[in-house]
Amino acid sequence: MSRPTTHNDLELSLAQDSPVPLYLRVKHMISQRIYDGTWPVNKKIPSESELVNLLGCSRMTVNRALRELTTEGLLVRIQGVGSFVAEGQGRTALFQVNNIAEEILARNHKHHAQVLVLEKIQANAEQSVLMQIREGQTLFHSIIVHFENDVPVQIEDRLVDPVIIPDYLDQDFQNITPNAYLMSKAPVTEGEHVVTAILATAQECKWLKINKTEPCLLIRRRTWSNKQLVSSARLIYPGSRYFLEGKFTQ
Repeated sequence: MSRPTTHNDLELSLAQDSPVPLYLRVKHMISQRIYDGTWPVNKKIPSESELVNLLGCSRMTVNRALRELTTEGLLVRIQGVGSFVAEGQGRTALFQVNNIAEEILARNHKHHAQVLVLEKIQANAEQSVLMQIREGQTLFHSIIVHFENDVPVQIEDRLVDPVIIPDYLDQDFQNITPNAYLMSKAPVTEGEHVVTAILATAQECKWLKINKTEPCLLIRRRTWSNKQLVSSARLIYPGSRYFLEGKFTQ
């Protein structure tokens, strides 16, 4: 466990006669400690209040510096917990149906999942259209939050056809991801992705530990196996923690 940051560790001083805006000088001092290794990856940096006291500047100045460093990917801010040195944004493939656990493990990071919902439901109008079934027909529904090194990086809100995957609700999705299980039972032969930028709901912000104003990436993904629609998923990523990439050839 790393020891607490002290005033001597910081050695922060703000030249009063500098023409550079104050918030930029605060950003520079924080980023320098990240780049030179003084504050390593995953280290919790001093709180906003601590920085205000150490630097003798306003909370607004410190807040702007921290917000911009978060937007630029140097920090990860977890609401109610604090700011941490980021590991660099994760990435997920846009044109492939990948297993998020494998993506995270490939970066030599730790993955774990929290199962929030695992239930049988009757399809409402919107769900019936997504799954190409009659309204009121039975579906399986799961909501799972995926974590990378204990930081929430994805909400997976999934509908599954119980006719094709009858034992979906019996699985331990803390030990196997829905993606891996579905691929083992009904390998994907066709997929559909729709990507949009959204603001998450209040509940989703709590699950992801983000501010309600943080933009998120939403992938709506449907997958087929041998012409049968198996699953429809809403995958929500905090914009500051993930980006999408795609490769194609002519």
